[in-house]
Amino acid sequence: MRPRKTLLQSKPGVRKSLTLQPGRVSLPSETNLLSNAEVEALIEARNGDPFATLGLHADAQGSLWIRAMLPRAVQVVLHDADAAPGAGRAIVTLSKRHAEGLWEAKVPRRKNRFDYRLRVKWDDGSEGTYADAYSFGTMVPDDDLHYFGEGSHLRPFTLLGAHPMRVGEVDGVRFSVWAPNARRVSVVGDFNGWDGRRHPMRLRHGGGVWEIFVPHAAAGDRYKYEIAGSNGLLPLKADPYARATQMRPETASVVAVLPPAAPLPAQRITANRRDAPMSIYEVHLGSWRRHPDGRWHSWDELAAALPAYAADLGFTHIELMPITEHPFDGSWGYQTLGLYAPTARFGPPEGFARFVAACRALGLGVILDWVPAHFPSDAFGLALFDGTALYEYEDPREGLHKDWNTLIYNFGRHEVRNFLVGSALYWIERQGVDGLRVDAVASMLYRDYSRKEGEWLPNQYGGRENLEAIQFLRRTNEVVGSECPGAMTLAEESTAFPGVSAPTYHGGLGFHFKWNMGWMHDTLEYIQEDPVHRRWHHSKMTFGLIYAFSENFVLPLSHDEVVHGKRSILGRMPGDEWQRFANLRAYYGFMWGHPGKKLLFMGQEWGQPSEWNHDAELPWGQLATRSHAGIQRLVRDLNRLYRDSPALHRLDCESAGFEWIDAHDAEQSLLSWVRRDGAGAMMLVLANFTPVPRHGFRLGVPDGARAWREVLNTDSASYGGSNVGNDGGVLAVQGIGSHGRASSIRLNVPPLATIFLVPA
Repeated sequence: MRPRKTLLQSKPGVRKSLTLQPGRVSLPSETNLLSNAEVEALIEARNGDPFATLGLHADAQGSLWIRAMLPRAVQVVLHDADAAPGAGRAIVTLSKRHAEGLWEAKVPRRKNRFDYRLRVKWDDGSEGTYADAYSFGTMVPDDDLHYFGEGSHLRPFTLLGAHPMRVGEVDGVRFSVWAPNARRVSVVGDFNGWDGRRHPMRLRHGGGVWEIFVPHAAAGDRYKYEIAGSNGLLPLKADPYARATQMRPETASVVAVLPPAAPLPAQRITANRRDAPMSIYEVHLGSWRRHPDGRWHSWDELAAALPAYAADLGFTHIELMPITEHPFDGSWGYQTLGLYAPTARFGPPEGFARFVAACRALGLGVILDWVPAHFPSDAFGLALFDGTALYEYEDPREGLHKDWNTLIYNFGRHEVRNFLVGSALYWIERQGVDGLRVDAVASMLYRDYSRKEGEWLPNQYGGRENLEAIQFLRRTNEVVGSECPGAMTLAEESTAFPGVSAPTYHGGLGFHFKWNMGWMHDTLEYIQEDPVHRRWHHSKMTFGLIYAFSENFVLPLSHDEVVHGKRSILGRMPGDEWQRFANLRAYYGFMWGHPGKKLLFMGQEWGQPSEWNHDAELPWGQLATRSHAGIQRLVRDLNRLYRDSPALHRLDCESAGFEWIDAHDAEQSLLSWVRRDGAGAMMLVLANFTPVPRHGFRLGVPDGARAWREVLNTDSASYGGSNVGNDGGVLAVQGIGSHGRASSIRLNVPPLATIFLVPA
């Protein structure tokens, strides 16, 4: 039986009053080893070094004294832990030095320290025998503190936070927290009745790290830190390094076991390569599926359904919108205060590990949205953590995001960079995910991001770049690259900052991929034009190829494009119902034929007509209709074709993999090109963005094939189309010049459609 069950409990976050009560107990003068001032400091939990007074200590004459701070105890007896059972373990009964719960006694017949326990009776009638937190020495190595302080500790999550462990014969939890400007830090929780006087921590000098080993605390216990700053007690603080948390609106951290390392298997390393097919299904877990009563699905329920669904549709990766713990559902996870904890919304953190394993079992990678750009200012979180601007910049011209009313991490501080880089490594190394999509990179790169003149501070050279953030991003990508080979990072970066996906040794930021926001904006603007007007906007579909190989691009149709009045992707399509679905099918065909990895937000795989609502599950019933089922069937076939055709993916990020046939037929809104794999394989793609079919159309083709065969047509009847096309037949190459080429084929071009052809 766990002794801690006998302790008195109280609600997390409710601080016990530290007001002195009348009625000091008069004791013999020989017990007055401590001055009254020192006693009051212990009572008020403001002692600068509690380990110097609590526990076993010798006086000037060499006599041992035992002292314990146990509010609500009615009797405390010192026991010899090494005495044989039945041999009389009790040594001395402690006296109450102060009515608030300071107990002490001179230890008879002992000169040397020994292993002891305290037998305590509580005022509710319960009792138990406990090891004493103040009998244990330091447990955080000096070297770890040094590396943390200089910002080179790769795994600060092994140093800080709550770590269940066994010390000798005692099970407990080592707590450690960085709060360099605090006057005193106590850990409070289920194990001590949330009383800050019970477990004030030891300050390790030089690094601002406080630590304590709390015997009998265990995994599952809730806890926070009670911190006294220069202006008094702060609101109770959650642990920045907590690996589990309470379910919102409660805000306590929860002790959790550190997961073992989960290195990427060889097949995942191969699947994350630049030359591999990558089709990403972006998901908001809270609204993908819900129970009829509105409850979220658990990690295990999600593991049983989501990976199988995504794999059946041919996606190679699932990208989860932030699942790090966050206080407000409406932030979609992008205002996070738990960079090491999977959200409790879907159950305990162990469930997330099972979800990742379920994805791996079906050949799916897992990418997490990760948010190091900013954090919310909730009082229980990182804001003014030790009474000072510790994690954030102090000056609001550097430290406040006006767009989101959030705080900006102080990227110039070693310990803050350690915290963030360690989080990135934790999710990949300990939770086994394939990579991280880093949110809002543009807001990190520029000090004047979304700020007017006079509202920002230039860097040391007078420029607008945030040099500290750039250094942090490079450091993160270098650590991920060196410590987790095969993992990847992706940047959501919306500016023309050079070299986002270039290696750091070439002056880049070191990301593996970058979202192509320009392609997304241009093509969506084009496709929502009425076909009769598209001739005037033709360049929006071709401009992206001018810079398509300047970065390793992902083509994203993300959650940001289906909210806040932008309409869904289908909702942007012009025309009657048939034309709207045909436009969407043609656009998806264009996207899958275009160089770059693919990303589609949930619901768009069947053409959800409404905007996304994070408070409700997707309208799955729409799949009962022919048109929506056809879109889903098309996405499945596009993913299959993309995955099985090296010409469509192997040189996604290299100019040698793409060649225009005709980029200039604006009058007919036709686009045609060839994709290559560098080893002889080819794929010909033709897109028609008007509702006019073109029979017997002559198309110039590259050398190397005597005939071509249609392998996918987005106008197929199986997708809900009009079934104009070439029926998969063989189209012989003729020695008739067209489109600047010596040879050509004649084919039928379906209306509002994209077709794919391979050499026959």
